[in-house]
Amino acid sequence: MPSPRQTILVVEDEAAIAETITYALRTEGFEPLWKTTGRDALAALNLQPVALVVLDVGLPDMSGFDVCRELRRRHAVPVIFLTARSGEIDKVVGLELGADDYLAKPFSPRELTARVRAVLRRSNGGPIATSTIWQHDEGKCRISYRGTALDLTRNEYRLLGALLASPGRVFNRDQLMAAAWDDPGAALDRTVDAHIKTLRAKLREAAPDADPIVTHRGLGYSLREET
Repeated sequence: MPSPRQTILVVEDEAAIAETITYALRTEGFEPLWKTTGRDALAALNLQPVALVVLDVGLPDMSGFDVCRELRRRHAVPVIFLTARSGEIDKVVGLELGADDYLAKPFSPRELTARVRAVLRRSNGGPIATSTIWQHDEGKCRISYRGTALDLTRNEYRLLGALLASPGRVFNRDQLMAAAWDDPGAALDRTVDAHIKTLRAKLREAAPDADPIVTHRGLGYSLREET
């Protein structure tokens, strides 16, 4: 079981489903935090760190896709979508927005908790991701690489945080702009490239022999899983 207990934000307006989810998460050693609207969920994310968000697509005040788009501008927390619509188009839209997994209703609580564990393993787990190489304290907005704290601008921090949340995953430029810029529509593809360049320079200062950011030509960028 996770230790200490990791907080999982559950955003679901149907009480019966939410109670099943929260019970399953609590039984597995997590600490569920339940919200019924997108606005309440975004407010909760600004008040406390969470390890992962379980996000229903069909909310009463705004769509889960819009919630994901908003939270990706400020947070690198992993997201699992829940939806009653299992169509391929919905799935593609969700993943393009930066979701880490996708689960169609009806689903078993055991399957959901297994997905939560798998996503947390991929993202180094929790609001403070720590390894022998990376240390990410989201509460203090601080990332260290190989023991050296990185002096990052706001957008550099958000950009690296998005990559660090899912090592090995390839993010396209639109996804990185949505994660790092308050108004991604005002940024250009080359803006992402320029920030990746400055990030690489700062990472080389911390570890001259390493190059943890991988360029995937025509696709985007990822963070090496082993670096």
